[in-house]
Parts: sequence; C-alpha cells; structure tokens
Amino acid sequence: MRNISADLTHRLSIEYPVIQAPMFGVSTPEMTATASNTGALGSLALADLTYNQCAELIRKTRQLTSRPFAANIFLHTLPAITAELKDRYQRTKAFLEQLAKENGINVSLPEFDTIQLTDYKDQLDAIVEYGVKILSFTFGNLDPESIRFLKSKQVVLIGTCTSVTEALQLEASGIDIICVQGIEAGGHRGSFTERNIPEIGGLSLLATVRDAVKTPLIYAGGLYNGATMHAAKALGAAGFQLGSIFLCAQESALEEFEKQRLLKATENEIMLISSYTGRYARGIANHYVQLAENSGMTLPYPYQNKLTRALRDVAKQQKNAEFINLWAGQSLHTYSRDSTASIIGSLISQLPH
Repeated sequence: MRNISADLTHRLSIEYPVIQAPMFGVSTPEMTATASNTGALGSLALADLTYNQCAELIRKTRQLTSRPFAANIFLHTLPAITAELKDRYQRTKAFLEQLAKENGINVSLPEFDTIQLTDYKDQLDAIVEYGVKILSFTFGNLDPESIRFLKSKQVVLIGTCTSVTEALQLEASGIDIICVQGIEAGGHRGSFTERNIPEIGGLSLLATVRDAVKTPLIYAGGLYNGATMHAAKALGAAGFQLGSIFLCAQESALEEFEKQRLLKATENEIMLISSYTGRYARGIANHYVQLAENSGMTLPYPYQNKLTRALRDVAKQQKNAEFINLWAGQSLHTYSRDSTASIIGSLISQLPH
C-alpha cells in the first residue's frame, strides 16, 4: 500500500509530515527555523507585508536554518476605491475612535489616503529572489501567470481550501498540494470569499475533498495530538498542519499577558470574528468583539485590518486583552510553554504509521 505521507515528505524534502502553521503575529523566524530543524516543515507568515519586510524575515529565517521552510502569503482581492468605500471608512474610523475613547484607549487611527496596500506579486519576487522553495497561500488562488512563474523556479505550491469547490479550483490550476482547513481551525478562514464563507466541519470536509481530488492533502483544524492526527490520516490526509498548539511556545511572539489569557479561555469564548480584519477568523471573544462584531461597522479586508491595527497596538502596549485579537482553534487544551522543538518532538512520537 502506497505511503501517502512518505510521498508528501519527499516532495517537501522534510523528514516528518508535520507542518507548523503560519500564524501572523504569533509565529516568528525562530519558530519557523526551529520547526524545520526538527525535520518538520516550518512556515513563515508573511501575510500582506511589503517586499522589503518579506525579504528581511526570510533572511532572518535563513540565518537560523539550512532546511526547507514555507513562506505563506495572503491572496486577497483589493476592493475598488469608490466614494462609498471612503465614506464607510470615515464612519467606521469615527466609530472605532469613539469606542476607544470610551474605553480609555487614546489612539489616532489612519486616514484613508495614508493606507498602503501590498500587491502579492511583489511578495513573490522576494520569495523567489531569496530562494524559498515552498509557498503556501490563503484567501484564494494564484493567477495563472504567477503559477507558471513559480513553477519555472521549482517552487512547490500549497493552496488552502475550505470547500470541495475551492479544492477543485486549486487542483485544476495545477497547485501541487492542498491544505484542507476545517471550520475548527484557529485564525483566518482560508476561504476564497470574505462573506458567506463555507462553514464545514473539518472531518466531513477532508473526507469529501479526498473523494473529489487526486492532489496530496494536508489537513488543518483541531489537531493537537496523536489521536487527532490518526483521525485525519484515516480520512486521507498525508500531512498534518498544527497552529494553536504553538501559541504559548517559547518562540511565540505573544506576550505573557496574552498567553495567560489563552490559558484561561473556555470553549464558549471561541468564535468566528470579522470585526478585527474584515475577514472571518477564529479566536477569543472579548469586549471589543461584543461592541464591534454586530455594529455594521466592518470594512472589507484589508481596510478593516489596517484601520484597527493602531487600536490593537495601543491595547497591546497597555496589556489590555479586551481590545486585542487572540486567534485560537476550537480544540482547547493545556497550551505547552515548551520550545517548538519539544512540542514537535512530542507530535512526531505520536505520528500515525
């Protein structure tokens, strides 16, 4: 019987079919490199950073490991700049500034014309120039020209799906590996759309995607130990992507007060939230979410994300967990405070055979 995990590890030039999920704001070059140095696949979260920012993070990671790691980027469609969008921006800005003032947060939010947006093709240039050979992406699919360009540079492409329809689109365009993201997963939904996102449980999704495509599959969503990885393998996963398990790791970028809040989280607090970034992401509900989530004051991504960034930054400086985003998946457990290497070592010892 063919070993699908061995096929995947060979394709990615790694030893074990464990992938440290890209978590922008949490994962660091140190976490990425440490994951790769264990023989797993580290992922460097680049989100929608500029070319120079991407290059700097790739260089830092390269200094810490000679092994393969994946770069991860967001493929969002920029909304058309219209008078209506600008008006919505001003109203949302005023709403958030008043909300901040009422809650003791002194912040100046950016004006519309100062917002700087990144074209993901600039990120691709940095990824290729600095020799990254694995690219994962979310929020959609690469354009055909970019796929041809990356394949000509021998870059392995990992797309993210949250439905069978999205998986079929990725396979039809020649994407090498598909990451199936269940609704349980922490952080941003990888859906191709911002609104009316697929809300499909991970195991149901994995089984139906496996029946629909021939492309190798990585599964993400709710994994945190050997039993959950065994379940994913039984339904066709060749690799296992875990994120929340690393939130409190030594290499995590989260501060101590954020880790303490995660350790106290309960299952009824974990929900899908769009009011921080304009796209749905799973995390911990707090006072900000109670005030903003159903206010009607949520702009399209990335404008909502850019607008709330300053508010979140000031709240973080104040160690105010009620106004920062803390992403986490549905599988709550005792988050390890150990190193990324120790956490992955434990996962490797529990891998299904």
